[in-house]
Amino acid sequence: MRVSREAILVGGMIRGGFLDVDIRANLIALVRDGKAETRLTRRANALLLLDDGMSCEAIAKVLYLDDDTIRYWYKLYGEKGLSWLTDFGYKGRACELTAAQQEALQDWVAQTLPRTTATVGEWIEKSYGVSYTRSALVKLLARLEMEYRKPQVLPRKLDPAKQQAFIEAYDNLLNTLGDDEAVLFADAVHPTHEVRPAGCWAPRDAKVALEQTSGRQRLNIHGAIDLETGATRMIEATTVDALSTIALLMAIALMYPTKRLIHVFLDNARYHHAVLVREWLAQPGRRIKLHFIPSYCPHLNPIERLWGLMHRNVTHNKCYATCAQFADATLGFLRETVPRNWADLCDSVTDNFRIISPKDFRVVA
Repeated sequence: MRVSREAILVGGMIRGGFLDVDIRANLIALVRDGKAETRLTRRANALLLLDDGMSCEAIAKVLYLDDDTIRYWYKLYGEKGLSWLTDFGYKGRACELTAAQQEALQDWVAQTLPRTTATVGEWIEKSYGVSYTRSALVKLLARLEMEYRKPQVLPRKLDPAKQQAFIEAYDNLLNTLGDDEAVLFADAVHPTHEVRPAGCWAPRDAKVALEQTSGRQRLNIHGAIDLETGATRMIEATTVDALSTIALLMAIALMYPTKRLIHVFLDNARYHHAVLVREWLAQPGRRIKLHFIPSYCPHLNPIERLWGLMHRNVTHNKCYATCAQFADATLGFLRETVPRNWADLCDSVTDNFRIISPKDFRVVA
C-alpha cells in the first residue's frame, strides 16, 4: 500500500492519523512481539508515534535517532508502504546452486531424510562440486522449506474411528455430568532411580555433568487424578496388578464419600480387566464405573501428561543419593505439589484430546 505524502503534510509538518486501523493494529502487534527484530520494531515504533501526532524531533529523542532518519523513514513508507519495513538496502549472496539443482536437492532430502547437515553437504559436493559450510547449509535448507525434526513414534494399530467415538462419548459424559458425580483418569507408572539428563542453558565454558546413581531400583505407582480439582491418589505398590488396582479404586472411593457415581478412565492393561477387579466392582454399594480408553491411545489419557510433568520437575537433571530420597521426591510431587499448585499446572495436564491418524504422517519404514 502506498500513501500520498501530500495528503498528510500540513505546512511541512507530518500530520498524525495517517495510518488506517488495520495497518496500525499490525504495527502495534509487531512492536509488542518480543521475538521481532529490533530494527523492525524501531521503524514500526517511529510510524506509530508519528501517527500519534509526535514531531520527528520528539520521536528522535525517544528512539535515540536523529530527526532526519525519522523523516526519511516516513518518506519511504509513503513511497513503498509496509514493504519498506523489511527493506534494509542489501541482498545476500546468490545461491551457488541453480534452480534445478535446488529442486533436485529438495527431492533428495524428502526421499532420504538425511540425519545430519554433513550428509547433505557431502551429497551436494559429490553431485555438483559445490562446498558449503554448516551454517550456509542450514540457511540453504531453511530457504528450501526444510526443517530438522525428530519423528514421532506411532502405535501400529491406531484406529481414528475409535478415537473419535471415545472423544464424543467423553464430551457427552461431561456435558451431562451431575453434581453428585466425579471423573478421574488412572494409570500406572514405574519411575527408575537413575539420572535423566536433559538439555539446559549453561555458560559456554562450563562442562556440565550429573553424578550417576549407584542403583537402578524403580517405584511402582498406581495413581489417579481429578482434572477438575487437581486432587490425586497415588498408591505405591510392590507390584502393579489386580490388587493394586482394587486398592486404588478403594482410595478413590474414599476421596468422594458423598458422590453417587465416580467415573474412572483407564487403559486396557490386563490387570484392569482382571476377574478380581470385576468381582470387586460388582459388590453392592460400589460407586465406581470404569471406562476403558481405546487400545494404543495413551494420548487419550491425560495422566500420561502428569507422568511427563513429574519427570520434568523431579527426575530431569536431578540426582538422589538413595532410592528412598528419590521415592520421597516423586511421591511428594504427585501427592502434594500437584494438588497444591494445580492452578499453575493444570494447563500441562488437560483433556484437550486430538485424533492421531497414521494417514497424517509419512511413516518411515
